[in-house]
Amino acid sequence: MREPQLHRQTVVVIGGSAGIGLETARAARGEGADVVITGRSAERLERAAQQVDAHSSAAFDADDTAALERFFEGLPAPIDHVFIAAHTGKPTYGPMLDRSPEEVGRGIGERVTQVLEIARRAAPRMRPGGTLVLTGGSVKKIERDAGIAPAAFAVLPPFTAALALELAPVRVNLIQAGFVDTALAASFFADPADLEARREELRATLPIRRVVGPADLAALAVHLMVNTAITGAAYDIDGGQQLIA
Repeated sequence: MREPQLHRQTVVVIGGSAGIGLETARAARGEGADVVITGRSAERLERAAQQVDAHSSAAFDADDTAALERFFEGLPAPIDHVFIAAHTGKPTYGPMLDRSPEEVGRGIGERVTQVLEIARRAAPRMRPGGTLVLTGGSVKKIERDAGIAPAAFAVLPPFTAALALELAPVRVNLIQAGFVDTALAASFFADPADLEARREELRATLPIRRVVGPADLAALAVHLMVNTAITGAAYDIDGGQQLIA
């Protein structure tokens, strides 16, 4: 029997009521962490907190800076790790020239702005050597219909590296995901048959011969929390999708 890797540590999951966030909270709890989860929906968050035996939970919108400030100021003890799974809406797809400058700016900068506001409030409460783990998309192929979505994802690795220098000795790392089989991913498909066709396509073509799930990202997130030699890094987790794109 080994010692739990996050024993006596506190992990905060922003966007922990479902999908990748919930699975990461579950994995961290399994490694002995005290878990604090947040989410927009109070009802869904309550169910999630019970599932993972969370230490506490707080319902608010992660884009609400005043709510973020109240949340971190209200935490009773120093924290070790913050995992950001909350999203800022669906990626902005479609031709860029069809969109206003304001839409383009929001599409590229929303994730960066959200993370900065979380980091600004979380870092003073974090122990040295803890980590801020970001999530983003892994887009290696540029297509006309993708619009500015690839640019929004591409800005995250250098942003992560720069933020790691600013927040040191708190560490900052990025998980870049391809298709992950979650309810959020399913919402992009109007027809369930199209969703299942996508799953079948990935099972047939990905080198791992299966679809990436939330538990895969959760395992990587816990590793980044535990391995104190890693900072400023970006990890692709897409089942090898970029190798066949």
